[in-house]
Amino acid sequence: MATTPRLKEKYKNEVAKALQEKFNYKSTMQVPRLTKICINRGIGSAVADKKQVEIGIEELTMITGQKAVATKSKKAISNFKLRENMPIGARVTLRGDIMFEFLDRLTSIALPRVRDFEGISDTGFDGRGNYTLGVKEQIIFPEISIDKVNKITGMDITFVTTAETDEEARELLKLLGMPFKKQK
Repeated sequence: MATTPRLKEKYKNEVAKALQEKFNYKSTMQVPRLTKICINRGIGSAVADKKQVEIGIEELTMITGQKAVATKSKKAISNFKLRENMPIGARVTLRGDIMFEFLDRLTSIALPRVRDFEGISDTGFDGRGNYTLGVKEQIIFPEISIDKVNKITGMDITFVTTAETDEEARELLKLLGMPFKKQK
């Protein structure tokens, strides 16, 4: 029997109702929802060592539970010894149940493991209801063994929502458990 992710249930039962009351939506279809989470990881040392991309893809696959793919350079830049179509990073797009499972692990396990964590910044909104969060170390995720990591790299995590404004998106993510810094 397949189980529904905890955050998906929370969205259906609590978050959607709370957003509808706060922003006075006429229809339940107007209530913002999380559509996908895109995780991107640039690997600068991939120019010199091709195995770095494979390691990056493997780590991203372990973290998300979905196969990651290599990203390739669009242009050649001679100063960086970079050729066109050379693999230089990894990315993965999460949707559905896998997306909610990843968000749950991110908010409840990974982010609290960040050293001196006081909450995430709310300056990562793009004006259209999407939020991007930068993570400096991949070792905050419990799936990654610190002993096997030979280079600590970060990643960008983008939350794509159907919200029209940043205020709606911030409230949606806050109700889903994102630990934003306290307003002073």
